[in-house]
Order: sequence, then C-alpha cells, then structure tokens
Amino acid sequence: MSELVITSPSNPRLRALTALRRRRTREETGTTLLEGYEELSLALSAGLRPITLYYCPELMLDPTAQLAVVDDVAASGTETIRLGRAAFEKVAYREGPDGFLAVVRTRQIECDAVPLGEQPFLLVCQGVEKPGNLGAMLRTADAAGVDAVLAIDPVTDWGNPNLVRASKGTVFSVPVASGATTDSLARMKARGVTVVAATPDTDVEYTDVDYTGPVAICVGAEKDGLTDEFLEAADVRVRIPMSGKANSLNVATSAALIIYEAVRQRRAARAAPRP
Repeated sequence: MSELVITSPSNPRLRALTALRRRRTREETGTTLLEGYEELSLALSAGLRPITLYYCPELMLDPTAQLAVVDDVAASGTETIRLGRAAFEKVAYREGPDGFLAVVRTRQIECDAVPLGEQPFLLVCQGVEKPGNLGAMLRTADAAGVDAVLAIDPVTDWGNPNLVRASKGTVFSVPVASGATTDSLARMKARGVTVVAATPDTDVEYTDVDYTGPVAICVGAEKDGLTDEFLEAADVRVRIPMSGKANSLNVATSAALIIYEAVRQRRAARAAPRP
C-alpha cells in the first residue's frame, strides 16, 4: 500500500490534529500530540507506540538518519503520513518544528493504581497550574529516578501539548497519575510513605529531613502552595532558605532542590557499609 502524502494545509486530517490542542478534544479522544524528534525518540525508547506519525523530510535536521526512525515506526504497525512543508507548519505547535509530530494515547491512570514498591520515591504536585512547570518537574523526576509523579487535584492534563513539550517526552517515561487530595493522602499514609510538604511557613530546612525511606515530596500551586488539608496531613513541613527579596522560588525549581537532596541521601544510605 502506498503511503499517504498531504501537501494542502486545509486537509481535513490536519484540522483534526489542530483540534487536539483543545483539552476537551484530548479528553474525548484519549489522545494528544507529541512533537519533536528528540521527544519522540525518548517516548519510543520507553515503549510508546504512536497511533499516527506525521513527518516532513524538508524540516528534518538529518533526513538520512531520521527517516530510518520513520521506517522503524512504520514497521511496528503505526500509520505514517508524509506532509509537505506548508502542511506541517500548519499543524506544528512549536516554533522551529523539526518535522516530527505524532498522535499518541494520553497517559492517564488513577493514583491508587500506581505501584508503590518497597521504598517508593514519589513527587506529588497539588493543583499546579502551568503545564510548563509540570513538564519541568517531570524532567527532573526522570533524571533523578523518581518512581512516579502524582498530580493531585490537577488543573492541567497530562496530554497538554505544552506539558509534553516541556517534559521533553519524559511524560512517557515516568509513571504519572492523577487523583484527589483526600484519597491520595490516605493511600500514602496506609503504605507508610512519609509525606514531606514544601512550604515557607516552617522553621525546618529541607536538608534537615530524612528522605531515605518511603517518601513523597509534595509541592503546591504556583500562587498559593499546598492546601491547609495537605499541610495538616503532612508528616513534616520543609522550607528552602532564601536570602533575597522574593518570598518564593519557582515550583519546579523548589521541587528539583528537594528531590536532589533526597537523591543524595538515598545514594549515601545505599553506599554506607552495613553493620
């Protein structure tokens, strides 16, 4: 069967692609967009199989090598569609597109379905509004070996194209889930997970807490932080010392600092000689 080639920017299939920029369409179809060669490569290495791959050789940085990826994706059973430059630039949602855009299934599971393991290392994000911040935290979670990222009372959805872009595709390599505050707290408590809440309203610095056991590092919404319910249920509240005039750090930066303190402690604990 010959491959479909689309050159017209007004093709109906392309209108369906741009519709996926809307959350309602993503939720109705259970699909979203994944743009970029690097992001696609990471997602493929994590086991993702796209539904459809749209590509444009004219925009590829290295067509010879990158077209081999298109062949591999097609061999796995994924539909591949070649687009002309004008058609691709019509559907691309980022500046400087590199010729790769895939329709993929949105990752979405409930928090109670996430396997916690023996020594879970979790990042919990309550009410985070900006997809760019959530995407940045996913990149940190992937780099640090966090077991799962939980979105509590989420404002954005895991399929938001800006989140997918900001995560560099790590939304497909890190287990992610969504849930409600009360249920999620109850499950973590039942499993003996220490709930560490980041807040400026405490005297405990983030480096003075033990993260070596089952732990959930919890951050809140950009403007208001964690809710009173979450703070009251936390096992410990921690703050990041600041000497400047601003009273808070970007939530993704805060999460990264605390996560890597946990990584440092957990590595040291594993390396310590056993008595």
